Amino acid sequence: MKTQLLCTFAPAKSMRLVLNNIIERFEIIYDKVFVLSNLDNKHEVMCTYNVNKESVDSLLEGTISVHRKKETNTLYTINALNQLITEINNGVLDKSYEIEWNNYRNTMLTTNDEGLKKIPTKVKEVVHIKDEKYEY
Repeated sequence: MKTQLLCTFAPAKSMRLVLNNIIERFEIIYDKVFVLSNLDNKHEVMCTYNVNKESVDSLLEGTISVHRKKETNTLYTINALNQLITEINNGVLDKSYEIEWNNYRNTMLTTNDEGLKKIPTKVKEVVHIKDEKYEY
């Protein structure tokens, strides 16, 4: 089985509704959804979760595919990684460039129309979806 790490951005006030949509829509691998706070925007959270890649036919609104560097809890898109390398390597995209991941500890690296975006994160909650005590 191939897995895919997804990240759904949501307003903090809608977190429970978004979690419910994620749990109903996807086959969550490892039965966990990590809710991360955006330390630059207290009104936004990010829910990250692993899914069975073959079972995904479409994504929820506000969802992107991401990768994770486990040692530093860095989440990133491939486009963001390429842009980061270009920025720190004097404008040259060298796919063998060694990233100093500690510089991006607890950070999500994404891109938007303005370029590379570095979002500082903190784990707000780990939702165990098969835990009967959890109400969503």
